[in-house]
Amino acid sequence: MEQKVSNYEKWCEEWGRRFLTLNQTQLQQTLPELKEEGDYLTLFHFGKKYGIHRQTGKIVLMEEPAQSVFAVSSTGKSPAAGTLTGRPVSAGAPAEQPVSTNVRLNIYTLLWYAKPSARLQNHWVTFADLKDARPFAPAFQKGVLQTFARTFTGHSDRLIAACEALGGQKLPHSDVGYQINAFECIPVQFLFWEGDDEFPAQANMLFDISATDFIHVESVVTIASVGLDELAEAAGIPVYAGGFQTK
Repeated sequence: MEQKVSNYEKWCEEWGRRFLTLNQTQLQQTLPELKEEGDYLTLFHFGKKYGIHRQTGKIVLMEEPAQSVFAVSSTGKSPAAGTLTGRPVSAGAPAEQPVSTNVRLNIYTLLWYAKPSARLQNHWVTFADLKDARPFAPAFQKGVLQTFARTFTGHSDRLIAACEALGGQKLPHSDVGYQINAFECIPVQFLFWEGDDEFPAQANMLFDISATDFIHVESVVTIASVGLDELAEAAGIPVYAGGFQTK
């Protein structure tokens, strides 16, 4: 396990070096969501603001983490609604909080793979229907969608609150359906159906068909995993064991 983590860190270091070879002006033209703030190019990933240092390629958190949308009541039996608001840190001093390897890899691969011609098409498809995604579809079903369903079984109220805390737009599909920006250029639709005595809970995620014009298809898997992790964190519940780990 230690070796695996070490390899991920090595990949992040390599991607950081690749970032330094990019034309940052052209990059901002390709991805208008990138903002220039002092020594950093900044963008939001599932509502959290990150900065990529323009001279070192290091990715840091630009806002202190938000609190869970739920806090356990004094009795320990029922959740009490809370708030989810990120707090900006002082200029030039980003928060010294760990940024997971998957979050960093998502950002790096977005910056590397985004095509200048990429545009949102408002054509929503399942993961399997994205370009070149079929080989990864079984793992996505088991590692992401089944984990999503099991994590929020019996917690629809928490899922709704978490989706709204992450800036989600309510959808008229499923029992709980919200569209949330992974990045501005890669929105994700999270769909959840609560289970009953006959059928277990079900979940799905839809992506704009342009997603693989902005990022490598394998990164769509980690984007979905990070999204699930952020929803669970906002809801104040653990991710069901067995899914992809993003922390």
